[in-house]
Amino acid sequence: MHDHAAGGHAHDHNEAGGHDHGHAHGGHGHSHAPKSFGKAFAIGTALNLGFVIVEAGYGIASGSMALLADAGHNLSDVLGLLIAWGAATLGRRSPRGRYTYGFRSSSILAAFLNALLLLVAIVVIAVEAIRRFSEPAPVAGGTVVIVAAIGIVVNTATALLFMSGRKGDLNIKGAFLHMAADAAVSAGVVVAGFVIIKTGLTWIDPVTSLVIVAVIAIGTWGLLRDSVNMSLQAAPPGLDPQEIGAFLRGREGVQEIHDLHVWPMSTTETALTVHLLVPGGYPGDAYTADVAAALKEKFGIDHATIQIETDPGTPCMLESDKAV
Repeated sequence: MHDHAAGGHAHDHNEAGGHDHGHAHGGHGHSHAPKSFGKAFAIGTALNLGFVIVEAGYGIASGSMALLADAGHNLSDVLGLLIAWGAATLGRRSPRGRYTYGFRSSSILAAFLNALLLLVAIVVIAVEAIRRFSEPAPVAGGTVVIVAAIGIVVNTATALLFMSGRKGDLNIKGAFLHMAADAAVSAGVVVAGFVIIKTGLTWIDPVTSLVIVAVIAIGTWGLLRDSVNMSLQAAPPGLDPQEIGAFLRGREGVQEIHDLHVWPMSTTETALTVHLLVPGGYPGDAYTADVAAALKEKFGIDHATIQIETDPGTPCMLESDKAV
Protein backbone atom coordinates (compact mmCIF):
# COMPACT_ATOMS: atom_id res chain seq x y z
CA MET A 1 0.00 0.00 0.00
CA HIS A 2 1.32 3.41 -0.88
CA ASP A 3 0.06 6.64 0.61
CA HIS A 4 0.71 9.60 -1.60
CA ALA A 5 -0.41 13.18 -1.06
CA ALA A 6 -0.79 14.14 -4.65
CA GLY A 7 -1.14 17.79 -3.79
CA GLY A 8 2.58 18.07 -3.05
CA HIS A 9 3.45 19.04 -6.59
CA ALA A 10 0.27 18.69 -8.59
CA HIS A 11 -1.74 21.59 -7.28
CA ASP A 12 -1.47 25.01 -5.74
CA HIS A 13 -3.56 26.86 -3.18
CA ASN A 14 -5.54 29.77 -4.53
CA GLU A 15 -4.99 32.13 -1.62
CA ALA A 16 -7.19 35.20 -1.42
CA GLY A 17 -5.35 37.92 -3.15
CA GLY A 18 -3.52 35.45 -5.36
CA HIS A 19 -3.98 34.59 -8.99
CA ASP A 20 -7.17 34.13 -10.94
CA HIS A 21 -8.14 30.91 -12.63
CA GLY A 22 -11.30 29.18 -13.70
CA HIS A 23 -12.48 25.67 -14.40
CA ALA A 24 -15.07 24.17 -16.69
CA HIS A 25 -16.94 21.44 -14.81
CA GLY A 26 -18.56 19.58 -17.61
CA GLY A 27 -21.52 21.90 -17.93
CA HIS A 28 -21.12 24.16 -14.94
CA GLY A 29 -18.68 26.95 -14.27
CA HIS A 30 -16.45 27.49 -11.29
CA SER A 31 -14.03 30.33 -10.73
CA HIS A 32 -12.17 31.50 -7.69
CA ALA A 33 -12.37 35.01 -6.31
CA PRO A 34 -9.41 36.71 -7.97
CA LYS A 35 -8.40 39.03 -5.16
CA SER A 36 -8.81 39.83 -1.49
CA PHE A 37 -11.22 42.74 -2.07
CA GLY A 38 -9.50 44.64 0.76
CA LYS A 39 -10.01 48.01 -0.91
CA ALA A 40 -13.62 47.14 -1.76
CA PHE A 41 -14.31 46.24 1.88
CA ALA A 42 -12.70 49.46 3.13
CA ILE A 43 -14.63 51.70 0.72
CA GLY A 44 -17.89 49.81 1.18
CA THR A 45 -17.67 49.88 4.98
CA ALA A 46 -16.89 53.62 5.07
CA LEU A 47 -19.70 54.49 2.63
CA ASN A 48 -22.30 52.43 4.46
CA LEU A 49 -21.30 53.49 7.96
CA GLY A 50 -21.56 57.15 6.94
CA PHE A 51 -24.93 56.52 5.35
CA VAL A 52 -26.26 54.63 8.40
CA ILE A 53 -25.50 57.64 10.60
CA VAL A 54 -27.22 60.04 8.18
CA GLU A 55 -30.21 57.76 7.56
CA ALA A 56 -30.82 56.99 11.24
CA GLY A 57 -30.63 60.70 12.10
CA TYR A 58 -33.15 61.68 9.46
CA GLY A 59 -35.33 58.67 10.29
CA ILE A 60 -35.63 59.85 13.89
CA ALA A 61 -36.15 63.48 12.84
CA SER A 62 -38.82 62.64 10.26
CA GLY A 63 -40.54 59.89 12.25
CA SER A 64 -40.07 57.39 9.43
CA MET A 65 -40.05 53.74 10.45
CA ALA A 66 -39.08 52.83 6.89
CA LEU A 67 -35.91 54.94 7.14
CA LEU A 68 -35.06 53.56 10.58
CA ALA A 69 -35.69 50.01 9.35
CA ASP A 70 -33.41 50.56 6.39
CA ALA A 71 -30.77 52.16 8.65
CA GLY A 72 -30.91 49.13 10.96
CA HIS A 73 -30.49 46.80 8.02
CA ASN A 74 -27.59 48.86 6.69
CA LEU A 75 -25.94 48.75 10.11
CA SER A 76 -26.15 44.96 10.06
CA ASP A 77 -24.55 45.09 6.63
CA VAL A 78 -21.70 47.23 7.99
CA LEU A 79 -21.10 44.57 10.64
CA GLY A 80 -21.42 41.93 7.93
CA LEU A 81 -18.85 43.68 5.76
CA LEU A 82 -16.45 43.88 8.72
CA ILE A 83 -16.90 40.14 9.44
CA ALA A 84 -16.42 39.24 5.77
CA TRP A 85 -13.39 41.52 5.55
CA GLY A 86 -11.84 39.94 8.64
CA ALA A 87 -12.42 36.44 7.26
CA ALA A 88 -10.90 37.36 3.88
CA THR A 89 -7.84 38.70 5.71
CA LEU A 90 -7.52 35.64 7.97
CA GLY A 91 -7.90 33.34 4.97
CA ARG A 92 -4.62 34.61 3.51
CA ARG A 93 -2.59 33.58 6.55
CA SER A 94 -0.27 30.61 6.16
CA PRO A 95 -0.93 27.35 8.03
CA ARG A 96 0.73 27.16 11.42
CA GLY A 97 0.55 25.26 14.69
CA ARG A 98 -2.78 23.54 15.20
CA TYR A 99 -4.30 25.31 12.20
CA THR A 100 -2.90 23.02 9.51
CA TYR A 101 -5.25 24.47 6.87
CA GLY A 102 -4.58 28.02 8.05
CA PHE A 103 -7.73 30.07 8.65
CA ARG A 104 -9.34 29.45 5.27
CA SER A 105 -12.60 28.15 6.73
CA SER A 106 -13.14 31.46 8.56
CA SER A 107 -14.83 32.68 5.36
CA ILE A 108 -17.48 29.95 5.82
CA LEU A 109 -18.03 31.06 9.42
CA ALA A 110 -18.30 34.69 8.23
CA ALA A 111 -20.99 33.82 5.70
CA PHE A 112 -22.94 31.99 8.43
CA LEU A 113 -22.61 34.90 10.88
CA ASN A 114 -23.79 37.29 8.17
CA ALA A 115 -26.92 35.21 7.70
CA LEU A 116 -27.58 35.22 11.46
CA LEU A 117 -27.13 39.01 11.58
CA LEU A 118 -29.73 39.43 8.87
CA LEU A 119 -32.17 37.18 10.73
CA VAL A 120 -31.84 39.41 13.81
CA ALA A 121 -32.43 42.50 11.65
CA ILE A 122 -35.55 40.88 10.16
CA VAL A 123 -37.11 40.25 13.59
CA VAL A 124 -36.36 43.74 14.91
CA ILE A 125 -37.72 45.49 11.81
CA ALA A 126 -40.85 43.32 11.63
CA VAL A 127 -41.75 43.83 15.32
CA GLU A 128 -41.41 47.62 15.07
CA ALA A 129 -43.31 47.80 11.78
CA ILE A 130 -46.24 45.82 13.21
CA ARG A 131 -46.29 48.12 16.25
CA ARG A 132 -46.61 51.12 13.92
CA PHE A 133 -49.91 49.81 12.55
CA SER A 134 -51.53 50.22 15.98
CA GLU A 135 -49.55 53.35 16.85
CA PRO A 136 -49.29 55.36 13.62
CA ALA A 137 -46.96 58.36 13.55
CA PRO A 138 -46.64 61.28 11.12
CA VAL A 139 -43.99 60.79 8.43
CA ALA A 140 -42.06 63.47 6.53
CA GLY A 141 -42.34 62.00 3.03
CA GLY A 142 -39.95 64.47 1.40
CA THR A 143 -37.13 63.61 3.79
CA VAL A 144 -37.75 59.90 3.28
CA VAL A 145 -37.45 60.28 -0.50
CA ILE A 146 -34.20 62.28 -0.40
CA VAL A 147 -32.39 60.09 2.14
CA ALA A 148 -33.49 56.83 0.52
CA ALA A 149 -32.38 58.13 -2.90
CA ILE A 150 -28.90 58.66 -1.45
CA GLY A 151 -29.12 55.07 -0.22
CA ILE A 152 -29.70 53.82 -3.75
CA VAL A 153 -26.44 55.45 -4.86
CA VAL A 154 -24.42 54.22 -1.85
CA ASN A 155 -25.68 50.64 -1.99
CA THR A 156 -25.38 50.34 -5.77
CA ALA A 157 -21.80 51.67 -5.68
CA THR A 158 -20.88 49.21 -2.92
CA ALA A 159 -22.51 46.27 -4.72
CA LEU A 160 -20.49 47.05 -7.85
CA LEU A 161 -17.28 46.79 -5.81
CA PHE A 162 -18.03 43.11 -5.14
CA MET A 163 -19.62 42.18 -8.47
CA SER A 164 -16.53 40.50 -9.95
CA GLY A 165 -16.16 38.03 -7.06
CA ARG A 166 -19.78 37.10 -6.46
CA LYS A 167 -19.71 33.83 -8.47
CA GLY A 168 -16.63 32.22 -6.95
CA ASP A 169 -16.81 33.09 -3.25
CA LEU A 170 -19.84 32.77 -0.94
CA ASN A 171 -18.26 35.34 1.38
CA ILE A 172 -18.07 37.94 -1.41
CA LYS A 173 -21.45 36.84 -2.78
CA GLY A 174 -22.99 37.58 0.62
CA ALA A 175 -21.58 41.11 0.56
CA PHE A 176 -22.77 41.65 -3.03
CA LEU A 177 -26.29 40.32 -2.41
CA HIS A 178 -26.73 42.46 0.70
CA MET A 179 -25.75 45.63 -1.12
CA ALA A 180 -27.79 44.84 -4.24
CA ALA A 181 -30.86 44.05 -2.11
CA ASP A 182 -30.32 47.26 -0.16
CA ALA A 183 -30.33 49.28 -3.37
CA ALA A 184 -33.66 47.72 -4.34
CA VAL A 185 -35.05 48.28 -0.85
CA SER A 186 -34.01 51.95 -0.92
CA ALA A 187 -35.81 52.28 -4.24
CA GLY A 188 -38.93 50.90 -2.55
CA VAL A 189 -38.60 53.44 0.24
CA VAL A 190 -38.41 56.24 -2.36
CA VAL A 191 -41.66 55.03 -3.91
CA ALA A 192 -43.27 54.83 -0.44
CA GLY A 193 -42.18 58.39 0.29
CA PHE A 194 -43.82 59.68 -2.89
CA VAL A 195 -47.04 57.81 -2.09
CA ILE A 196 -47.11 59.30 1.43
CA ILE A 197 -46.61 62.80 0.00
CA LYS A 198 -49.47 62.34 -2.48
CA THR A 199 -51.95 60.52 -0.24
CA GLY A 200 -50.99 61.24 3.36
CA LEU A 201 -51.48 57.57 4.18
CA THR A 202 -48.99 56.89 7.00
CA TRP A 203 -49.65 53.13 6.98
CA ILE A 204 -47.65 52.99 3.75
CA ASP A 205 -44.51 53.41 5.91
CA PRO A 206 -44.84 50.22 8.03
CA VAL A 207 -46.07 48.29 4.99
CA THR A 208 -42.85 49.26 3.21
CA SER A 209 -40.91 48.05 6.26
CA LEU A 210 -42.55 44.64 5.99
CA VAL A 211 -41.71 44.50 2.28
CA ILE A 212 -38.09 45.21 3.28
CA VAL A 213 -38.30 42.27 5.71
CA ALA A 214 -39.53 39.99 2.91
CA VAL A 215 -36.70 41.06 0.58
CA ILE A 216 -34.07 40.48 3.26
CA ALA A 217 -35.59 37.09 4.18
CA ILE A 218 -35.40 35.83 0.60
CA GLY A 219 -31.73 36.79 0.28
CA THR A 220 -30.87 35.48 3.73
CA TRP A 221 -32.32 32.02 3.13
CA GLY A 222 -29.89 31.21 0.31
CA LEU A 223 -26.92 32.56 2.26
CA LEU A 224 -27.91 30.64 5.40
CA ARG A 225 -28.52 27.40 3.49
CA ASP A 226 -25.19 27.53 1.63
CA SER A 227 -23.16 28.54 4.69
CA VAL A 228 -24.71 25.78 6.84
CA ASN A 229 -24.02 23.21 4.10
CA MET A 230 -20.41 24.36 3.90
CA SER A 231 -20.10 24.22 7.70
CA LEU A 232 -21.31 20.61 7.54
CA GLN A 233 -18.61 19.94 4.91
CA ALA A 234 -21.11 19.11 2.20
CA ALA A 235 -19.71 18.99 -1.32
CA PRO A 236 -19.75 22.54 -2.76
CA PRO A 237 -22.67 23.47 -5.05
CA GLY A 238 -22.06 22.32 -8.60
CA LEU A 239 -19.81 19.42 -7.58
CA ASP A 240 -21.39 15.95 -7.71
CA PRO A 241 -19.41 13.31 -5.75
CA GLN A 242 -20.91 10.57 -7.94
CA GLU A 243 -19.66 12.32 -11.07
CA ILE A 244 -16.21 12.69 -9.52
CA GLY A 245 -16.27 9.04 -8.47
CA ALA A 246 -17.16 7.92 -12.02
CA PHE A 247 -14.34 10.08 -13.37
CA LEU A 248 -11.82 8.45 -11.01
CA ARG A 249 -13.04 4.91 -11.78
CA GLY A 250 -12.42 5.66 -15.44
CA ARG A 251 -8.73 6.44 -14.90
CA GLU A 252 -6.29 3.92 -16.36
CA GLY A 253 -5.59 0.94 -14.09
CA VAL A 254 -8.24 1.82 -11.49
CA GLN A 255 -10.41 -1.16 -10.53
CA GLU A 256 -12.40 0.52 -7.75
CA ILE A 257 -12.40 3.54 -5.47
CA HIS A 258 -13.53 4.09 -1.88
CA ASP A 259 -13.34 6.62 0.96
CA LEU A 260 -14.10 9.50 -1.40
CA HIS A 261 -14.63 12.79 0.41
CA VAL A 262 -15.14 16.23 -1.16
CA TRP A 263 -15.54 19.27 1.07
CA PRO A 264 -14.95 23.04 1.10
CA MET A 265 -11.76 24.24 2.79
CA SER A 266 -13.08 27.78 2.46
CA THR A 267 -15.67 29.63 0.41
CA THR A 268 -13.30 29.45 -2.59
CA GLU A 269 -11.24 26.26 -2.16
CA THR A 270 -12.19 22.58 -2.33
CA ALA A 271 -10.39 19.54 -0.93
CA LEU A 272 -10.67 15.85 -1.84
CA THR A 273 -9.39 12.58 -0.42
CA VAL A 274 -9.82 9.17 -2.07
CA HIS A 275 -8.42 5.63 -2.12
CA LEU A 276 -7.79 4.13 -5.57
CA LEU A 277 -7.45 0.35 -5.97
CA VAL A 278 -4.86 -0.27 -8.73
CA PRO A 279 -4.19 -4.06 -8.90
CA GLY A 280 -1.47 -3.68 -11.52
CA GLY A 281 0.94 -2.26 -8.96
CA TYR A 282 1.91 1.20 -7.77
CA PRO A 283 1.82 3.36 -10.91
CA GLY A 284 4.32 5.94 -9.68
CA ASP A 285 4.23 9.53 -8.45
CA ALA A 286 3.61 10.95 -11.92
CA TYR A 287 0.32 9.01 -12.07
CA THR A 288 -1.12 10.52 -8.89
CA ALA A 289 0.19 13.93 -9.92
CA ASP A 290 -1.70 13.60 -13.22
CA VAL A 291 -4.90 12.55 -11.42
CA ALA A 292 -4.65 15.54 -9.08
CA ALA A 293 -4.06 17.88 -12.03
CA ALA A 294 -7.06 16.41 -13.86
CA LEU A 295 -9.26 16.87 -10.78
CA LYS A 296 -8.23 20.50 -10.62
CA GLU A 297 -8.78 21.10 -14.31
CA LYS A 298 -12.14 19.34 -14.57
CA PHE A 299 -13.68 20.00 -11.15
CA GLY A 300 -11.70 22.89 -9.67
CA ILE A 301 -10.43 20.80 -6.73
CA ASP A 302 -7.45 22.62 -5.26
CA HIS A 303 -6.20 20.13 -2.68
CA ALA A 304 -6.34 16.44 -3.67
CA THR A 305 -4.88 13.66 -1.50
CA ILE A 306 -4.84 10.30 -3.29
CA GLN A 307 -4.02 6.97 -1.65
CA ILE A 308 -3.06 4.09 -3.94
CA GLU A 309 -3.84 0.50 -2.90
CA THR A 310 -2.52 -2.40 -4.99
CA ASP A 311 -3.69 -5.61 -3.27
CA PRO A 312 -7.44 -6.40 -3.60
CA GLY A 313 -7.03 -9.09 -0.94
CA THR A 314 -5.89 -6.68 1.76
CA PRO A 315 -8.98 -5.11 3.33
CA CYS A 316 -9.00 -1.38 3.93
CA MET A 317 -10.66 -0.27 7.17
CA LEU A 318 -12.24 2.65 5.27
CA GLU A 319 -13.56 0.61 2.35
CA SER A 320 -17.16 0.55 3.56
CA ASP A 321 -19.37 3.42 2.37
CA LYS A 322 -20.48 3.78 6.00
CA ALA A 323 -16.91 4.29 7.23
CA VAL A 324 -15.66 7.85 7.59
